[in-house]
Order: sequence, then C-alpha cells, then structure tokens
Amino acid sequence: MQINSICVIGLGYIGLPTASTFATHGVHVTGVDNNPDVVKSLQSGKVHIFEPGLNEVVQEAIQGGKFDISQKTVPADVFLIAVPTPFYDGKKADMRFVDAAAESIVPVLRKGNLVVLESTSPPLTTLERVLPILERSGLKAGQDFLLAYSPERVLPGKIMDELIHNSRVIGGIDQASAEAGRDLYRIFVEGEIFTTDSTTSEMIKLMENTYRDINIAIANEFSRLADRFGVDVWEAISIANKHPRVKILNPGPGVGGHCISVDPWFLVEAAPDITPLINTARNVNDQQPEFVIALTRRVLGELKNKKIAVLGLAFKPDVDDLRESPAVEVAEKLHKAGVDVIACEPFKPDFKLEGVQVTASLEDAVRSADAVMFLVAHTQFRSLKPSELQKITSTRLIIDCVDALDWEKSDKRQPWLDAGFTVYRLGDRKNQ
Repeated sequence: MQINSICVIGLGYIGLPTASTFATHGVHVTGVDNNPDVVKSLQSGKVHIFEPGLNEVVQEAIQGGKFDISQKTVPADVFLIAVPTPFYDGKKADMRFVDAAAESIVPVLRKGNLVVLESTSPPLTTLERVLPILERSGLKAGQDFLLAYSPERVLPGKIMDELIHNSRVIGGIDQASAEAGRDLYRIFVEGEIFTTDSTTSEMIKLMENTYRDINIAIANEFSRLADRFGVDVWEAISIANKHPRVKILNPGPGVGGHCISVDPWFLVEAAPDITPLINTARNVNDQQPEFVIALTRRVLGELKNKKIAVLGLAFKPDVDDLRESPAVEVAEKLHKAGVDVIACEPFKPDFKLEGVQVTASLEDAVRSADAVMFLVAHTQFRSLKPSELQKITSTRLIIDCVDALDWEKSDKRQPWLDAGFTVYRLGDRKNQ
C-alpha cells in the first residue's frame, strides 16, 4: 500500500509518540485532538506530556514540516485512532471517544483508505462497533476501504524505544487489511510484525495485561498473608524466586495506569460468566489501597489530624502518568480519614487533588510530617539517604509501600537504623 499521509486522532501518551515517529520517518502526518489546549500547546511547540525522548522527536517532526496539528480530522491515506478507552461506573468500557473518532472519519473516508484502531478495546469492537460507523460513509469495509486493529504494547518511560523495537501485532478484518497494516507499521517498526484477524489482535492486548494483573494480584495477596503470619514478604519472594520455575512479582499499594488496571475489566464485561479468576484478581488489586490504610493506622493509631508526607502519586516510577494510580487513591483515602496530606510528585507538581497539597519539593512535603510514606519508587526517592532526610524533617517514622529503601540489603538498612528511623514496610511483619 502506498502511504503518503496519515491522520492520527488522539494526541495522548500513545497518539503523540506514534504520530511524531511516523512524521520523522518521512510521512506527512496530521495529528488531531479535540482538546484546544493540547492543540494550541503543540502548535506553539510545547509538548503537554512527559516521556523521555518525546519532546525531541516532536520538535524534529514539526521543524521538518511533516507534522501538522489540528482539531479537525482531515483527508489522508491512513486514519489511526488512538483515543482513550476508560471505564465508567460498573467497570464498563466507555467507548464514546472511539465512536466519536470513527464518526469524524466518515465525511473524509475515501476508497483505498486504511483505518487502524489502536485504542485498547473489548473483543469485537473493530467488527461490531467501528466497522458499522465507518460504513455510514456509503463505502464497504474490505471492499472499498481497509480496516485493522493494532494495539500499542509499550511501557511508559520507554515508549519511544519500545514503539520502534517491540514486536507488533496487526489484526485485519481480512487479509488485505492485515497486510496493509503491516506495510504501515513497517515504516518505523524494527521488531517482528505478526498478522492475524482483528478480534484475535484485540484479545492479545487484553490477555497480556490481564496476565500481568493476575500475577500482581497473587503478590499482593502474599503481602497480606505475610503481614498476618509475621513474615517479610520481600524476603520470601526473593528466596522463592531462586526456584528456576518461579517468578513472583513485587506487591505494592495497588495497580494503576491505563492498561493493567483497566483492560481485564473489558474481558469481564464481555464474558462475566466465564471470567471468575480475572474478576477476583481485579478486585484484589483494587482493594490493596485499603491494606495500605490499615498499615498506616497500625503505625500512627488514630489518623485524624495527623500529617503524612506522601512520596509519589504516579502509577509507576519516573513517569508523569497518574491515570488510575493507586497512590492517588491512597492519598484520597488518607484525606477522607482526616489526615493532612502533602504529596511530593516531581513529575507532575501541578496536579490537582482535592484536599491534598501537591508539590515538587521533597523538603516542603516532609518538613512537619508525622510520617513519611513511600508510594512510588521514583529514582529521586530511591536514592534518598537517611542523612538527607534527617536534616529536613523531625519525624523518624517511614511507611514504605514499594520497597523504595531496598531494605533487604544490609548495607542499605543499617544507615536508616543508625539514623534513628523506624521503617514499616507493606507485607513485612517480621521486622516490625
């Protein structure tokens, strides 16, 4: 398929990196977003999200004259939908953004075009939702235009590298659509590209994230069991993982982000009668913030009027993505319990959270705190030395929910003890 122009709808954490990467590989790209602030920001050369290496690629694309920004979908050879698919009450997929994106293509769809859905979606979305909308144009899918599904499979913090080097799956509504999708992504993808049908491709993305979610859930349950039985779960996991066929993940305050914490619900919604394991794992991870609150009560007693410095609000280390973040939920629950919460989030200091003061300054966060709580293992927090913390706060109580202090290593543990700190860790009753 000859590809001279691409219209990417949705300029978020996936759409913007994808659009700018295509543009730096010689294709003219129009990036479309319905948020006027995003459009205005990008048109002025300012990138609205943080991702290592993204700003440089966007600047190269714009300066090279290959990347235009618009609020309106424009004619192109290829249309790529990369809009959010959140869920609403009842854990149901909210497909309104996908619907709107598909509807915006209808007036400009032409014979020979390829439409690719990248947004994570429940099985059969491409066939039963996107296809009927596009056919309102009067054109027939598979006959007049091509249609495929290709999920993003990248890790925040490494998107720009993984976008190019990871393998890719293209699911077409027919073989011609799958092959056209392969031609599209071969423009920049250096990893292996697999072709299949659209529903299998949708399923693959959901399977990958559900697999991760279930494995995190068992780690979180192990942390609760260790707490009850007087065990250090971090030590237990480390030793268990010496077994050649065991790889237990680390527990934490929950599961966040727009993939692992969301995608399993799409499978439960589509087939609730045959997904009890997936449903249970999701509920285990969704309940983990309550376990953090219980630990906090054990450390501080009555929480009302206590002041806690929360370190980190992002859903994972060293990113500015706070979507579905369990750290945010913990901060909210602490506030509702009467705690004066001040959060240090260096990657998103302007984040607004009701009842919680957010700052980029570690010193401001911990200065008058009754306890310091690690909720995200940002590099800045992991490298913190006890002598540094000792100088900026009088509290000697630490609640570590993510093993930020690497407590199992004696050379890391002893300096904190020598400095007079008492460290309470999630899932560790052995050392408390």
